[in-house]
Amino acid sequence: MSTAQEIRATLEPVLEPLGLVVEDVTVSPAGKRRLVRVLVDSDISSLDVADTSSTVTPLSLDAVAEATRAVSDMLDDSDVLGETAYVLEVSSPGVGRPLASRDQLRRQVGRLVEVVHQGGTDTGRLVEVGSDTLVLEVPATKKTPSRRLELDLDTVQRGTVQVEFTRPGAADTAADAAAADDTTDTDDSDDTSALEGDH
Repeated sequence: MSTAQEIRATLEPVLEPLGLVVEDVTVSPAGKRRLVRVLVDSDISSLDVADTSSTVTPLSLDAVAEATRAVSDMLDDSDVLGETAYVLEVSSPGVGRPLASRDQLRRQVGRLVEVVHQGGTDTGRLVEVGSDTLVLEVPATKKTPSRRLELDLDTVQRGTVQVEFTRPGAADTAADAAAADDTTDTDDSDDTSALEGDH
């Protein structure tokens, strides 16, 4: 078992009570230290696949910070990294990361997603991910009307979240949100991350 796999196995039971899952772990050399990157996301196992209205909220900075503390404490208390000093980076998936599994796609319901499938490539609002299919609302273009596209998951090769500078309905609430919280993150990448110092 590799170090990354050992770290993943160590962290999964720690993050589960926080409603999080480990998406990926990488360990790379960084001078005399090692850089440990842990990618976490919301645990959707409690969601009903048949309930297409249940969606996952992207992780907040507070959630990532809480995950970072839990990961840091566990790594410090375990011997999985031995005596080697390390730098820890915990983050959530961002725009541009390929989505290959049903769970990864399910977490993006409501987002604008480019889907590469056996029949070609389509970009639209991901409105539903079921046990065997996904549904995209593809907007109209100059040449084609808007359409609802249902794809078998078996035919989907990958999906990629697209950057949106203004999401539907965001314009009405942007001013209120900014007034309520001056630290609102306006970056649409959802690549929320927290960096821990040397260990």
